[in-house]
This record gives sequence, C-alpha cells and structure tokens, in this order.
Amino acid sequence: MLSLLGVLTAFSVLLQAEGLATLLTGGGVSLPLLVAIAARAGLSWGHGVLSGRFAVSVRDALRQRLLRSASDRAGVVATQVTRGVDATDSYLTGYLPSLVVSVVVPAAVIVRLFTADLVSALVVVVTLPLIPVFAVLVGKQAKASVQWELLTKLGGHFLDVVRGLGTLKVFGRAAAQAATVRSMASAHADATMKTLRVAFLSALVLELVATLSVALVAVPIGFRLLSGDLDARSALLILVLTPEAYLPLRAAGAKFHAAAEGLTALREALSAPVVSPRSAVSARRRGAPSLVLERVSVSYEGVPALSEVDLAVPAGSRIAVVGPSGSGKSTLLAVLLGFVPPSSGRVLVDGVDLRSLAPAAWLEDVAWVPQRPTLFRGSLASNIALGLPSADVPFAARAAALDSLAAGLPQGFETPVGEVVSAGQRQRIGLARALARTSAGLVLLDEPTARLDSRTEDAVLSATRRLLPGRTAVLVAHRPAMVSLADRVIELRGGRVRPEVAA
Repeated sequence: MLSLLGVLTAFSVLLQAEGLATLLTGGGVSLPLLVAIAARAGLSWGHGVLSGRFAVSVRDALRQRLLRSASDRAGVVATQVTRGVDATDSYLTGYLPSLVVSVVVPAAVIVRLFTADLVSALVVVVTLPLIPVFAVLVGKQAKASVQWELLTKLGGHFLDVVRGLGTLKVFGRAAAQAATVRSMASAHADATMKTLRVAFLSALVLELVATLSVALVAVPIGFRLLSGDLDARSALLILVLTPEAYLPLRAAGAKFHAAAEGLTALREALSAPVVSPRSAVSARRRGAPSLVLERVSVSYEGVPALSEVDLAVPAGSRIAVVGPSGSGKSTLLAVLLGFVPPSSGRVLVDGVDLRSLAPAAWLEDVAWVPQRPTLFRGSLASNIALGLPSADVPFAARAAALDSLAAGLPQGFETPVGEVVSAGQRQRIGLARALARTSAGLVLLDEPTARLDSRTEDAVLSATRRLLPGRTAVLVAHRPAMVSLADRVIELRGGRVRPEVAA
C-alpha cells in the first residue's frame, strides 16, 4: 500500500510541476494543477494514517513477542517493552514511508527530466547519489546502537537495584549503587548528546549538498534561457522538478537519525529468543505424575546452569535435591514448572514431553512453594486461595498452622495482608496455597524452611508432611529435617547430578 501511495505521489508531483510551469508562463490556473495539489495533500494524509495504523500493529506484535521472550533479564525486557517499542514509532511512521517515497519520486522526476532536457537530467543523475553517500558517511558517526545499549543496561541495572534495595540498605551498599546508577545515566546522556550533534550536522550537510546540486541545474538553465536555447515553460518545468528529486532523500535523511534508536530497538526485539507457544495434546491423567529428565541442559546467556541432567522420579515418590548455592537446584524446579525451557534434552511427564502440554493445564496439577512466596494486595484468604474458587481456606490455613494468625487478626481471614507478615508466616502462607490445591499431583518445594527459626521450621515441616502423601514431590533442601521427608536424595554440583546418597 505504501508503494502504491508512493507511485501516486510521484504522479501528482509531475502533474503539479506541469501545472505550475503552465501557470507561471501565463497559461492560468488549470484543473490538473488543482487536482495535483489536492492529491498531494490527500496522499500525505493517507501516508500518515496508513503508517500510523501499521505502527500500532507492529508495536503490539513486538510487545507480545518481548513478553514471550526467553530472556531472564527482566530490566532489559521492561525497557524494550516500554521505551524501546515506543521508539520504533519514529521509524515506522516517519523514516519508512519517507524511504518508499525517496525511491519512487526521484525516479519519476529523472524520467521526466530526460524527456524535457538531457543535460539537466544528467546533472541530477550525477549529483543525486551524493545525498545518500554523505548521509551514510555522517551517519556512521552516530552512536544510536551505543545509546540504546546504554539505556537498556541502565534500565536493567535500575530494576535490579530497586528489587534488592532492602538488602542493599542492610549491607550499606545503597549509596554505592546510587552512584553507579548516576554514572550510567550520565553516560547515556552523553551518548544522546553526541547523537544529536551528529544529527544536526547531518541535516546541515544534506541541505548544503541538495542546495548546491539544485544550483548546478538552475545556473545553466538561466544562461540557456537568456541565450534563447531553452523556452520559458521547459525552463520553469525543470526548475520546479529538480528540487522535487532531492526533497524525498533530504526528508528521509533528516528522519533517519530520529529513527535510529527505534531501528536499533526494533532489531534487538526481533532478534530476542522467544518461547514458542505450546499446543495441548490429549489430556494426561490427573494425579501423581512420573517425571523423567533426559540429558536436560539449561544455559543463561551462555553460562550453563544445568548440564545433561538425567533423572527419573517415579509416580508418588519423593526426592530431595541438595547441593551448594548456584548448583542449579532452583533452575531444575523452573524446568519442571515449564518456566524455563531446556536448551537441550527434554522432560517427560507420564511419558509425554512437557513442552507439548498446555501450560495452564500443567500448572493446575502442580503445587509449588518457592523460597520466598509472593504476597499480593488483598486479604489473607485471597492470598491462600490465589484464584482457586474451590479452595478450602480454613482447612489449608489450619494444616499450615496459620489458624492462630487468622484468629489474632481483626477481620480474620478477610484482613488485608501487609508488610507486617513475618518470614515464617509468609512461608506458611505459601504452604497453605499448596495445601489448598488438593487436586495437584506434583509438589515442588524450593527450600521452604530457609531463613526460619527452629520453632517456625517445625510448623512448616509439619505442614509439609500433610502435603506430601499420595503425591510426587521434588524437595530442594539444605537442612536435614527437610531431607528426612524424602525417599531418595540426589546432589547437584555445577549443574550436574552426583551419585545418589542415602536418605
């Protein structure tokens, strides 16, 4: 559609030039001239509408793609989804339509100039490539990619600082990180100013080249007109058409620098790895599943987290995963949840590849307790049920030793959950969520007793014992009390499974 509008724009330019040449030589205002002027105005409006709609659809598609990104850098993805996607607007609505017109209109003008005056057409043909050549030479000095890279690093680092602000305050590192953020912001500001300086220089160079090129045509035309070698109408037609040949290229060059950041962001978004949507297969049986990991490997930006892990978990069994921090235990649970796709290998659930299962249906059959359960705005009951209408909240709370907490609250289970909840109570709320999912056949626990005192740990362990019977369980554990709940113990070191030890 943009190509068709470009062809119509070229036709209207030629028609307008013919009408202006006739008007300026005493021919009067003609109907084709009025039609051409109206057509150029309408085509300009049409370009804006179509490119705007196209930009909206592209931005929506980019956001959906980025939200499905397999990247684990939340800060970078957040910057791409917001600033990066919005920055593509200047490229999609400004530079791209101008690029189409800059190809079609100069070609049409040159063809018409060849029929009007061979010498002028040759001058335009020789000088016209100077505009893109100089634009490329100057544009190479623009650091739009560096500017965007600095912005994404700043966004990612800032999000990490905000997330860990409490820890930074505890260890007295908040001021140092604030200085780092200021330094990164200053570097981005410097890169932006350098890009703007190059953009202004580019505009000056393009205007100068276009003006000199038009002068190379206009001056000889004037002398030939005075000598009688050229009639007035042909001279005016050439003088009107010549700037039209350079105008689209000047406009595209001027808009390129404004669109450079958006183009860089667009390329980065399109190159981002995406988790492909998984299609559902026939419904698997509900209940305790059997799990088989076949040479499963996971890497984060080239750094291996799991390396060819082979593991079999029979239905209804309980295994404990132990190992030092950073050995890949939490990554193993993320793979079983389906949150992190294996770089190689596969996970079989009752003999079916996990990637072929519908994510929503699989997660309905999983009870998961992370290291630090997330609490949402709302009541204690809604945090335990967590969107499960059939949840028996009092039973789950009683099983997780939370009934005493609810009894001491002014509104019981309907009391809003705030920051006053302790670490132990937060863990028990996470366990209560898992206990409320009575139909879940798989239990995944990620060190639920970490950072708890012995009394709270006993309460959590007691709730965990109520959670495990009749289910398949994978327990990430550091403390012996949690390991004692398992039938088997496996050890992860460096992302690899070590020989099994006795439970």
